Amino acid sequence: MKTYILKRIIKAVPILMLLTIVCFFLIQIAPYDAIDYIATPQMNKESIERLRRINGLDKPVIVQYVIWVKNLIKGDLGYSIITHESIKASLIARIPNTAILMIPAYLISNCIAVIIGLFVSSHRHSLLRKIVDWLISLSLSIPFFWFCLLLLYVFGYILDIFPISGMHSVGETGVLDFFKHYFLPFTCLIFSFLPDLIIYVETSADIEFKKDYITVQKAMGATNLNILLRHVSVNVLMPIITKMGMALPMILTGSLIVETMFSWPGMGSYYVKAIQAMDYPVVMTVLFFSGTLVILGNLLSDISYFILDPRISS
Repeated sequence: MKTYILKRIIKAVPILMLLTIVCFFLIQIAPYDAIDYIATPQMNKESIERLRRINGLDKPVIVQYVIWVKNLIKGDLGYSIITHESIKASLIARIPNTAILMIPAYLISNCIAVIIGLFVSSHRHSLLRKIVDWLISLSLSIPFFWFCLLLLYVFGYILDIFPISGMHSVGETGVLDFFKHYFLPFTCLIFSFLPDLIIYVETSADIEFKKDYITVQKAMGATNLNILLRHVSVNVLMPIITKMGMALPMILTGSLIVETMFSWPGMGSYYVKAIQAMDYPVVMTVLFFSGTLVILGNLLSDISYFILDPRISS
């Protein structure tokens, strides 16, 4: 087990180096940068060049890349060109905000999807399955941002039940106020996660029900409920648990649409604002952070499968 993990970590090192190259040089081919964004018509050429020199943008591209990678290795993520805030401090402040929104939504969505998917799969030719499949198709056909806008309009403006932006009202820090702000983005995330997860569980369960061992169990007199709980659910849950490792990048980098539309101070809205302002140090750091989480998520997924499936570990 330790040897396997060590091999995977060693293999990840060149991938991380390639990731730094992609993140850095992808930004360099952009026609504009943050200096162009903050420059005004009143600024002369000397002032603009001085800004570039202060931010190290006057150096050759290769030199800039080497400096950036060295700082990454040391844990120095640099500063935002626009706000002059420490990128590391901003990430530390925003990652918990994203996690507290994304993790419960994803876990609860998985629980609901498992219950619905298994139940519907065990009633393959029923009217209930047709209704569920129709609702899933309908939800997938509705643009996600439109659903968010609908919730904002109905519950935020017409009914005026829930706040429409931020984590807290001005001057409020209570738990009740937090949950009022939490409800709408949380509901939107549940809506976005559920359809794909239900389809995944339903399809996996359908495959299990068609296997020979299920036929043998039925021939031995096992009830459908017994087969569902003792055999099908176990084999369906294992890939779902490993799939959660793959969800790590999404969970920690947030939902760009939800966080932006509800002004949630998390990673997603931070990334969108950085792109809009062409704040490339922030964009590069978040890209690298996301890519690193993808690699880590793959590793966690493989390790969890390695632990859960004795056939692989043997």
